[in-house]
Amino acid sequence: MYEPIRTKSVHSTVARTPSSDFPHRSREEELDIQLAGHLAALLAVTDELRALEPSAELDVAAERLAGQLTRLRGGAAPSRMSASAPTTRLDALHQRAHALAGRALVVAASRADTAAAILSAERMDAHAVTAVA
Repeated sequence: MYEPIRTKSVHSTVARTPSSDFPHRSREEELDIQLAGHLAALLAVTDELRALEPSAELDVAAERLAGQLTRLRGGAAPSRMSASAPTTRLDALHQRAHALAGRALVVAASRADTAAAILSAERMDAHAVTAVA
């Protein structure tokens, strides 16, 4: 009446497959990736802010962020944004930078990365003052 199943069930194949058949990342590796992503986004916003209102503080912050990204990515330098025509309001950029720094702080704290946590907290403070003013 019915044709017999000729292949093994997907569920039984997965159940018998050892977990070493596909790559796994540790929690630390996942947090490193997540932190690098937040810091890269924060660096992009910082570069945008530098294009709109150049300042020595933003230059130093951008270099420190790039240094942390290089460390997290095992020596690979981050991509940097080139100066472009300003399209976003300054207060919106500061709010976005504040939010990104907050996310980076949470991840840095959960992975016990003191250097990244301090840098993220400093950037939160800098952008909170500017965003409110």
